[in-house]
Amino acid sequence: MIASEIDWAALRVAALDAMGRAYAPYSDFPVGAAALVDDGRVVSGCNVENASYGVGLCAECALVSSLIMTGGGQLVAFTCVDGNGGILMPCGRCRQLLYEHSAPGMLLETVSGVKTIDEVLPDAFGPRQLADYRASAASS
Repeated sequence: MIASEIDWAALRVAALDAMGRAYAPYSDFPVGAAALVDDGRVVSGCNVENASYGVGLCAECALVSSLIMTGGGQLVAFTCVDGNGGILMPCGRCRQLLYEHSAPGMLLETVSGVKTIDEVLPDAFGPRQLADYRASAASS
């Protein structure tokens, strides 16, 4: 998919809507995320904090849960916003989570422009690498 084919404004609106539902009483930092799925659906998620801090859920986690709960598929474009509507870069843990459920070359709107999942998580390891390994082992 080409970045110009993505309705980034619509994805940001969905992310802002999700951000408005965030549960962030401890950090006071609501986050919303939205992504386009390969079948045309848009899925979204928000952060959900917890008094023990470390067990809070990032917006990306909620988004992937929504993806799975609504039929699965592969993510092709992603954006994430803060409480002011500013674009956020997913943390490393969330980049890995997104990679696991991305189409090859998934696009992310980042603070430094649109990038592919491979650019924001170089040399990643996930389902595609496991499939390549299995294929090479089977042909040996």
